[in-house]
Amino acid sequence: MSPAYLVTHNGGFHADELFSSVILTRLFPDAQLVRSRSPEWITPAADRVIYDVGGAYDAEAGIFDHHQRGAPLRDDGQPLSSFGLIWRHFGRDYLAASGVPADHIETVHASFDAGFVLPIDLVDNGALSPASAGPLLTGMVLPSLMETLKPVFDDTDPGSEDRAFQTALTIARAFVEARIARSAAKLRAEGMVFDAIARAGESRILELPMGMPFRPTVVKAGADHLWFVINPRGKDWGIGGIRKSEDGFELRADLPASWAGLSGEALEAASGVPGALFCHNGRFIAAAATREAAVAMAEIAVREAEANRA
Repeated sequence: MSPAYLVTHNGGFHADELFSSVILTRLFPDAQLVRSRSPEWITPAADRVIYDVGGAYDAEAGIFDHHQRGAPLRDDGQPLSSFGLIWRHFGRDYLAASGVPADHIETVHASFDAGFVLPIDLVDNGALSPASAGPLLTGMVLPSLMETLKPVFDDTDPGSEDRAFQTALTIARAFVEARIARSAAKLRAEGMVFDAIARAGESRILELPMGMPFRPTVVKAGADHLWFVINPRGKDWGIGGIRKSEDGFELRADLPASWAGLSGEALEAASGVPGALFCHNGRFIAAAATREAAVAMAEIAVREAEANRA
């Protein structure tokens, strides 16, 4: 399918058709985006994709609405908005067009659906209220933020709604692209972290080639023996503890108490490591001038933590 038109409703806009438009305009950049409720536009035809309007869901006919009786549901019975329908049918093609490797597409598709698409589906269908985020965050929930871009009530300019939609579309596109890029990056990092875990062997120190998300892979690998991670970060090196869980900040092992809050010569003296630069007062991260200094600091931290547990 290479449609000439992408058709959604005019008037006030919501997050679901905005984010649907992000997906479709990326896949069909030459198609004209039409916002209308006129029967001649919202009637299925071979030259168009219709979404969030039209009162029917028929992927073969190119219409993806969810407002009608008997509207489609997810496999678990939760409601779909137009975004969920468009993502279901076009999401994998969008990921491929965005450069996500073929062997990562299913994982990224499922992750994005669960963490980004589903909440928008639920809010749009009234199954989840932004107010559940609490009084301070209600207006900061993404669907609510997108709707703040609508024209104000007394803006009577005939073109204001379409201009606002285009502005919101640009912002929505940035959110989708950033989220997809981050999900794809996590999968790239996973492979690198698995390799680093293999190189570490029985060591309690994980050395990475750069800063990257690592804890989910450490957990996935069952590498409970790892306590500290080191990696280059610009001109120096970082030494960090590994958290016990995602729900808190408690570490598997802390950096030495004698280093807390020290830097420069004071830290060099306390640690006995030339090139020791800084240790946070919370003892969860430190810095060193060289790899050799970072390794030395991490090894000292391991020995002290093991001694404290003996």
